[in-house]
Amino acid sequence: MTDDDNRQARADALLSTTQEEQHRRLKVFLGAAPGVGKTFAMLSAARELKRQGVDVVVGLVETHGRAETAALLEGMELLPRRTVRYRERDFTEFDLDAALARKPAVLLVDELAHRNLPGSRHERRWQDIAELLDAGIEVYTALNVQHLESLNDQMRRITGVTVRETVPDAFLDRARDIMLIDLPPRELIERLKQGKVYVPETAAAALDAFFSPTNLAALRELAVETVASHVESDLREHMLARGGAMPVRRRVLAAIDGHAQSEYLVRVARRIAERRGAPWSVVYVDTGGAGDPARRERTDAAMRLARRLGGEAIVLRGHSVANELLAHADREGVGQIILGRTRERPLARMLGRSLTQQLLRRGAHLELAIIATPVERAKSRRRLQRSATRGSRGEYAYAATTTLAAFALAFAVDRYLSVANLSLIFLTAVLVVAVRTRMSVAVYTALLCFVGDNFFFTPPRYTLMISNAGDVLTVGLFLVAALVSSRLATRLSSQVVSLRTAQVRSRALLALGQRLAASADAEGVRDVGAQAMAKALDAQVAILARDASQRLQAMAASPRGMTLSMQDLAAADWSEQHVEPAGRYTDTINAASCWTLPLGSEDNRLGVAALRFAEGVAEPDPERRSLALAMAQDIGQALERARLADELESARVQGETERLRSALLSSVSHDLRSPLASMIGAAGTLSSYGEQLPPEERSQLLEAILGEGQRLDRYIQNLLDMTRLGHGTLKLNRDWVDVAEIVAAAVARLRKLFPDLRVDTVLPPDTVLLYVHPALIEQALFNILENAARFSPPGEAVRITVRGAGERLLIDVADRGPGIPEEERARIFDMFYSVARGDRAPQGTGLGLAICRGMIGAHGGSVEALPGDGAGTTIRINLPLPPPPDTQP
Repeated sequence: MTDDDNRQARADALLSTTQEEQHRRLKVFLGAAPGVGKTFAMLSAARELKRQGVDVVVGLVETHGRAETAALLEGMELLPRRTVRYRERDFTEFDLDAALARKPAVLLVDELAHRNLPGSRHERRWQDIAELLDAGIEVYTALNVQHLESLNDQMRRITGVTVRETVPDAFLDRARDIMLIDLPPRELIERLKQGKVYVPETAAAALDAFFSPTNLAALRELAVETVASHVESDLREHMLARGGAMPVRRRVLAAIDGHAQSEYLVRVARRIAERRGAPWSVVYVDTGGAGDPARRERTDAAMRLARRLGGEAIVLRGHSVANELLAHADREGVGQIILGRTRERPLARMLGRSLTQQLLRRGAHLELAIIATPVERAKSRRRLQRSATRGSRGEYAYAATTTLAAFALAFAVDRYLSVANLSLIFLTAVLVVAVRTRMSVAVYTALLCFVGDNFFFTPPRYTLMISNAGDVLTVGLFLVAALVSSRLATRLSSQVVSLRTAQVRSRALLALGQRLAASADAEGVRDVGAQAMAKALDAQVAILARDASQRLQAMAASPRGMTLSMQDLAAADWSEQHVEPAGRYTDTINAASCWTLPLGSEDNRLGVAALRFAEGVAEPDPERRSLALAMAQDIGQALERARLADELESARVQGETERLRSALLSSVSHDLRSPLASMIGAAGTLSSYGEQLPPEERSQLLEAILGEGQRLDRYIQNLLDMTRLGHGTLKLNRDWVDVAEIVAAAVARLRKLFPDLRVDTVLPPDTVLLYVHPALIEQALFNILENAARFSPPGEAVRITVRGAGERLLIDVADRGPGIPEEERARIFDMFYSVARGDRAPQGTGLGLAICRGMIGAHGGSVEALPGDGAGTTIRINLPLPPPPDTQP
């Protein structure tokens, strides 16, 4: 490593240390046993802070009737406790919401390992404190060493007591300071006898059990080791931050197999990694077998324990445990592998193929630790043997039945087949059993068939002797082939099960992805996601999101009538805020009936998926849990895409609105000022020189004022029509009218503006009735005629053709003007589309054709621009042709 690399590493470490110091707001007063003075020391430190002017509040302190401890509470601000009703009795608990609302600089919360009553937000008090730390509140708390999760097995061996209320060691890593409150065993026992720890009746029993001198000495040693390991870890970080030389940290890996020692190995791995200051992980290798439910449950429990203790839980998949462990160790830089002592098959040991032997032979670069578990290993072995015996009776009965069927078939064809051919019948039976059962049952079948083939069918019959050397080879090869075939068939069956599970997962994710891709908005994504998750996971599913009032509501559910309790909503709210699962199967608001999964990320919280499994369903297995998390991730990504699409559409609409606003301002400024300027100029001339002007000029000026006023009126009318169309307030007063009358009225209005224009009209011979708003259709036709007239060359006619086409009526208006390029024909109906053709004459408003499209569209028709016959443009109006009024029902 170069000097620059060293400086960069020191800078990164210093920055990391500084950031950790800023986020570490926890101070733990650690003791070896109850009664050593943890709460007294915590209150004394708090009073000193208060004397210095620090905002200190007592959230919860248990004095246990000790007068000297209660005296320290005088003058301190006490946070009121909340009342909890449990089993027809009232209890008081720490009020987390009140503490968050008060938000003091320092908060005292006693008994870190306390288990909250059912119905609380979190199951354990350390989770309450974690939320306080995340909110920026510094917390003082007290803890006895026996409550540390990684020491649970040692506590049981030392004291004979199983501690139920534990705290993950990873939580203790958040502590900025750990103060060891120590008291010699002799003095603690004396305090116990004086009644300063427990009441006299309880003290006598405690002296005989937990508080023996031997136990207290062992607990005191563990407390000192715990504090020393944290001091060493802090020292290591500070040395690295200041450029001190540190050894390379190699990862510690614990390999578990789902047997009873798995949790014990996890705790051992945590302690070893803590002493080394190294990262650690727990690995389980899934070889594809179905496995028994008890083993799977123990594996899941060990994985959960690893995550609670701050380690990484990993599931690998492969046929060889040794290969997967070694490959993972090479990829992740593992320095030590920890294994438990498990029973190895005698044949595997003889061949040197046991897991331990393979790791020793091929992993020479690794440290291999074989951990011997205590008495629980023998108990678990007996338990597993009983479970295997009960679970395998059906398989052995199936093997026996299949073997008997093979013997029956062999006896039936004995006179026709040789010994070698008869062996094929038994080999088939072995394969049938191997595909349906475990390896041991297949071997059992192979041995039965081997003995039976030798006894009943190999000369001399009804003995185990074989007279023919060829038959010896046949029977021997049969046994070898049966064993090999059973092994291959069993492995194939396991692979099929594993592939089937993977296929189900892939099919569910593929179907979800396809349906999400077809969803156009967030509402559709939520509906699709709820239905897909409910179908794939066999559960009730609700997708929750914030409504307009920022309340979390169920936006989609499968089934539709799914309801959520207040605890479900509380779990969903917590899950969304912390972007972590909550509710059922977790340690946060686990009284809820739903398991809640966040959708999105910390930067984009997009809602929560609430899954409710049947009451009798235990915690989902790893495959089911993994599928649920993957589907929630896909739904979150789809919601994110929908949100981005909405934002892009909003940006596009805003840009289009801004363009229209600019075009409107430009049009208004031009099309209002031009006629007004002409009118003001003509009126001013008449006002100043009216009597002096000849009558002919006065008449021309008055006609100019009238014409410009009419033009201005049409422009304002167009603006009003577009406003009504845009807001959907345009009302249709339909009536029956002859299309010839509409054409005649529009042509008459056109002649007033263009007296010299020639208009050719082609009408159908029969009367054609329309059920429309006559004035609107006339206005639309007039706008098209005016547009055609403005661009028709002098002397050229505008042609109107009316004809029927089935149940539609077509009105074509053709001019001989310059025409419109094909790529711009659809755009001439847009408002304020500025080109020098179409509805863009020097005196055009830019609204005529847009209004025409809106009016015709309100009647269920359409307008389109077509190329003219040789030259010019044809505008076609397409209207529905209703049945005559006398045929309507």
